[in-house]
Amino acid sequence: MRTILTGLALVGLALCSAVASAAGAAEPSPELIAYGKSLVEAGDCAGCHTADPAKPFAGGKRIDTPFGAIYAPNVTPDRDTGIGAWTDTDFTRAVRTGVAPDGSNYYPAFPYPYFTRMTKDDTLAIRAYLGTLAAVTSRNKPPELRWPFSYRGLMRIWNMVYFKPGLFEPDQSQSAAWNRGGYLVTGLGHCGACHTPKNYFGADKQAQALAGNEVGGWYAPRLDGAARTGLKSWSVEDITEYLQSGRNARSHASGLMAEVVVNSTSKMSDADVRAIAVYLKNLPPARRETIVTPPDDAEMKAGQAIYAKFCIACHEADGSGAPRIYPPLPANALLQSVNPSSTLRIILDGAHTVTTPRAPNTGEMPAYSNQLSDAEIAAVTNYIRNSWGNAAPLVTPAQVARARKQEP
Repeated sequence: MRTILTGLALVGLALCSAVASAAGAAEPSPELIAYGKSLVEAGDCAGCHTADPAKPFAGGKRIDTPFGAIYAPNVTPDRDTGIGAWTDTDFTRAVRTGVAPDGSNYYPAFPYPYFTRMTKDDTLAIRAYLGTLAAVTSRNKPPELRWPFSYRGLMRIWNMVYFKPGLFEPDQSQSAAWNRGGYLVTGLGHCGACHTPKNYFGADKQAQALAGNEVGGWYAPRLDGAARTGLKSWSVEDITEYLQSGRNARSHASGLMAEVVVNSTSKMSDADVRAIAVYLKNLPPARRETIVTPPDDAEMKAGQAIYAKFCIACHEADGSGAPRIYPPLPANALLQSVNPSSTLRIILDGAHTVTTPRAPNTGEMPAYSNQLSDAEIAAVTNYIRNSWGNAAPLVTPAQVARARKQEP
């Protein structure tokens, strides 16, 4: 009898220990939560998972892809429509391998091909922070993809061909800052999701990593060391300032990148932003720059006349502008990109200087879509892309017309 009672006591003690352990696991430390918050900001998770600012992380935001639209899911702790009922294993598998708790595959619009490089500890720190959010009931919307891409089972084949799971591997020949930057750029920060060219099936062209890509009507420029259109002329300090404030003496953030700066990089630690800059500054060019044939004299004269009438007041006759207020045009890497989408978007729709704690002053460029014709916008674009030592491929009125039809 004593043996039975002793056994029951041991079982009871074990159950109590298990309950206590579970309770402890359900109460992450303030330090872990704060660290998870910093990782969520570094990954710009809110940028996709928040459609309504009043309901952060409740999903519903539409993400357009070349194959149709996908809606970001609810990642609040709601047990029915969010991730509140998920286990740590469920969460880790979803983030690092793109597999949902029910065994279905996510589409790579959710950047698990990058998140796979994250450590398990960092993944669970993110979960710890998300667990502190207000639970919001918001049912996930099904994707609106064209057939056959709407058949989710095809993702298993896609993963077999294009998904390479595995942690970030530090390079022992590089500095700690370089390795931290590489971890953030190629993993949590998923910079290549926008800045790396894609193949027909939406997978990264690995040989051209961070060599520029069109996304959402904008052109995410090269982040490698290309001389004319990349970051060769930028210093580590230039890159750091741009990511922290949304501007520097060479350029201003616009469009989708402005959102990334406001929601993500401006909130990151100084050390992490500088680490990203160190890593990017050491990237060699992933591909050769395009050989450019200059526009003819008539095109340049037409563009110069439009520039003198509409642009010279802010950007000056020599294009020098006012650094950190009106971005300079000479040696402007984005302006000289092979793809003019961002330049056309800014001329057509105007631009609002992003404001951050480090750069709170505002600035604005008016929209010219109603004042200038397609031919006039093409002419002035060709002028600024090929003056003051710049060199970029010719822009046609037909390209401007297509840009007009795109949603900004």
